[in-house]
Formats: sequence, C-alpha cells, structure tokens
Amino acid sequence: METTEFIVVLVTSPSEGEAEKLAARLVEEKLAACVNILPTSSLFRWEGKLSTENESLLIIKTRHSLFHNLEKRVKELHSYQVPEIIALPVVAGSKDYLDWVAENLSET
Repeated sequence: METTEFIVVLVTSPSEGEAEKLAARLVEEKLAACVNILPTSSLFRWEGKLSTENESLLIIKTRHSLFHNLEKRVKELHSYQVPEIIALPVVAGSKDYLDWVAENLSET
C-alpha cells in the first residue's frame, strides 16, 4: 500500500459545543480541511480513578506537515488538561478527495 502525506487526527472533547468551536477554528486556520464530529462514550483512568464520560470525537483530516501546529492549537483551545491528540496515517484514498483536502490546507 502506498502511504500518502495525509493523516487523520483523533481528538475527544467534553461537549459537542466545544468540539464545534474547535473544529471551526482548525478549518478556518487551514490546519484541517474537514472535521467530523461524532458522539461517543469513553472509559479511561484519570488521576487513579476509572471514569466514563460522554464526549464528542473529532475526526480531523490534515497533512502530516501540519500536525505540530494543529497539536499546539488544540492544546491552546481545549478545556482538558491532557487532551487526546492521536494521528493516524492515511495509507490510501480517493485521489479526488485527497486533492480537495490538499486545496483546503495551509501550505506550511
């Protein structure tokens, strides 16, 4: 399989409202071409305790070269002390869609 320059970044947020604000900023600033927001339930350990929370999952499409700027911006805007920010490589995709992603991102 051929790896592309693109990545999908997963970020969870405590609310749909915060997720929408974060997504809008990332798209406006051309750090993301597109962000999907899905309701999700998360189970995790925080400060030694097992927690379950209803959250929103952001699925962010961007390019690898923008990851560090995107990560910095998410940390600035996010309400969590330690937000989930995980990047996954896009190993293949529709050329037309990936061209559209590239057109809607910052060049840096």
